[in-house]
Amino acid sequence: MMTSNPALMGTAGGTFLSVVPNLDSDDVLRTVLLAAIGAIVSFGISMVLKFVLKKYKE
Repeated sequence: MMTSNPALMGTAGGTFLSVVPNLDSDDVLRTVLLAAIGAIVSFGISMVLKFVLKKYKE
């Protein structure tokens, strides 16, 4: 069951609209770059741990 809460929607909208003008393109680019690096490192560590655990069980 979904209910509409105007106070919550107004607060979320106001917060969003107050944050957007303060974002620089450099900040967004840095965030995207760091997220990509984090995902790649996380995937790599997962593969290494999977390999190590597979060898350890044998």
